[in-house]
Amino acid sequence: MTKTIRLIIFLLLITPVAAHAQFETFKDSVVQLYGLVMTADSLKGLPAVSIMVKGQNRGTISNDQGVFSIVVLKGDKVEFSSVGFKSKIIEVPRDIQGNQYSMIQLMVNDTVYLPATIIKQRPTREQFERDFVNTKVPDDDLEIARQNNNVATRRLLMTSVPADGSEATSQFLRQRTQKMYYSGQVPPMNIFNPFAWNEFIKAWKRGDYKKKN
Repeated sequence: MTKTIRLIIFLLLITPVAAHAQFETFKDSVVQLYGLVMTADSLKGLPAVSIMVKGQNRGTISNDQGVFSIVVLKGDKVEFSSVGFKSKIIEVPRDIQGNQYSMIQLMVNDTVYLPATIIKQRPTREQFERDFVNTKVPDDDLEIARQNNNVATRRLLMTSVPADGSEATSQFLRQRTQKMYYSGQVPPMNIFNPFAWNEFIKAWKRGDYKKKN
């Protein structure tokens, strides 16, 4: 008989023994956890308490008298939670003798403090009319645009807002065009130009030459 055949026969013989030992170990670790969930202050059975095994999608809820029962493994962590009570996590002891474990879980009330609320009586008709008339309504976008388009605001913006790229480019090109137009000769004096005087008088009336604060 070759060594390979002996090895196969040995594995066939040892596998059922190992599987049986593993099954016995797993069977010994399974625990039937049951008990009662009660309120800590009045010791009354608490119904509809969620009982979940942490890290697993297994759980149950307590009945109308607070009694529950669930299958767990030794060392599992079990969470008890209910609306209005503080959650509680317990660990199933690993040194349990047998496969049953009973317990009584007390749930403590979870107090939540809400911010203070001031209740006032409804205002009278006279008070409502007075407050409605005196309430300042903020300007909407249309009114703000209308105020920014009046003559005084536009003049102020023209003196304070710098020129954008298009305006700066146009001004530079006009200066370059005028300089190239009179290239090689003396440019004319605008002191005798009636059009220049007309623009000066308009600017003076607009207040362009007034001292800005």
